[in-house]
Amino acid sequence: MNTYIGALDLGTTSNRFIIFDRQGRIVGLDQIEHEQIFPQPGWVEHDPMEIWKNTRRVIRGALEKVGMPGKALAAIGITNQRETTVVWDKNSGRPFYNAIVWQCTRTDEICRRLADGAGQDRFRKKTGLPISTYFSGPKIRWILEHVSEAKSAAQKNDALFGTIESWIIWWLTGGPDGGAHVTDVSNASRTLLMNLNSLDWDEEILNTLDIPRQMLPRIVPSVDTEPWGFTLKNSSLGSAIPVCGALGDQQAALVGQACFDIGEAKNTYGTRCFLLLNTGHTPVPSHHGLLTTVGYQIRGEEPVYCLEGSVAIAGALVQWLRDNLGLIATAPEIEDLARSVEDNGGAYIVPAFSGLFAPYWRADARGIIAGLTRFVHKGHIARAVLEACAYQTLDLVEAMNKDAKIILNKLKVDGGMVANDLLMQFQADILDVPVIRPRVAETTALGAAYAAGLAVGYWADREALKQNWAEDKTWQPQMRPADRKRGIDGWKKAVTRTFDWLE
Repeated sequence: MNTYIGALDLGTTSNRFIIFDRQGRIVGLDQIEHEQIFPQPGWVEHDPMEIWKNTRRVIRGALEKVGMPGKALAAIGITNQRETTVVWDKNSGRPFYNAIVWQCTRTDEICRRLADGAGQDRFRKKTGLPISTYFSGPKIRWILEHVSEAKSAAQKNDALFGTIESWIIWWLTGGPDGGAHVTDVSNASRTLLMNLNSLDWDEEILNTLDIPRQMLPRIVPSVDTEPWGFTLKNSSLGSAIPVCGALGDQQAALVGQACFDIGEAKNTYGTRCFLLLNTGHTPVPSHHGLLTTVGYQIRGEEPVYCLEGSVAIAGALVQWLRDNLGLIATAPEIEDLARSVEDNGGAYIVPAFSGLFAPYWRADARGIIAGLTRFVHKGHIARAVLEACAYQTLDLVEAMNKDAKIILNKLKVDGGMVANDLLMQFQADILDVPVIRPRVAETTALGAAYAAGLAVGYWADREALKQNWAEDKTWQPQMRPADRKRGIDGWKKAVTRTFDWLE
């Protein structure tokens, strides 16, 4: 009866459980949003126990909607918001502090200390990452410095660290009663603590950050033929289902898009925006502000590496327009509002709400609206919001072309925002390449399902996954070169105006 695969998508704003069939089609789905906690400007937190509670609710909800028992699932795969950091008591399962979210900038002082004298690239040769508030290592250090109970527990070997997939896998497989404390290589590569070549925690970096190795999870392949554990009844599945596949959300989308060949790239438009390029079994160092990261690993095989460009604010900018400014009531309304004008009216929005990520890496930057005149109205602002997502992607593509020494000739896209035809057409226009949307847009969850399905033999190999991929729509570039240049010049000028806002 094991005829489906379940995928937990543990996102920044919500939890989802999606059930897939052998063709990669969605059979059932449930979703619940969780609270966004902002204790101070620049600080972002989540309640880990709310995420665990909602995980059980969406599993139960998706199964009930289609009248399916848990035993119908052959395996569970997990994908997650990366870098978000939880430290908890291994005996009770109680978090010592809220989860510190990837967007949070509270570790800026810690990062400055780490970079002092050695520079932002102090650990880049080992980890592929610059020193930044973005990554998990400085967040762990912050908790140990500011939460005395966590520091004491860590010294007694009673504290555990995990990113969100590690936290949920631990609970799904038993929690305090023998839960598996693991993280897959794609998530471990986002901590600033893992050596890209050894695929193990780096002792020198751990010593520098004064993080006890015993609180870190065991690093495992993304696709693991040796299950990390089996679900218990408190997971809402009611059956012992193997948990054996995990990928950070952007690596999951790469797998879901079947980008298994060197040179293939995908861009995901969600709360944030990420461009990943498959570089094969060799990590390619970046000299233009990108990240070198692990794409995925199948047990028994060499890891596949990627170049990655990250944009902190993409779909979140639409949420800001809705929730903070009240210019739209629902996110989909932005397309009609943006279509009410022919262009942005000279206005640009650079959403550096918590600094700029790749390729600039400016923690001192803050968001601006530039080029305002009395002519500009809410339609132009809506259009500038959408265009900001496309322009930020352009910045990533330009850097990636230089690092990888290839010229991108097409872009596979996914994520919630790809339903916006105006944005996708503008993206094709600004990049001057075709933009391709797959038939199954939920590629992040699909990638997690593929990881678990490959592990248990539900799908035979990557070739079978390629056969599942199908094109839904392609946008061809239509913009005149002079208009493209004018728009890009205006964007790059606006970006420079965000610099040095914080002293």
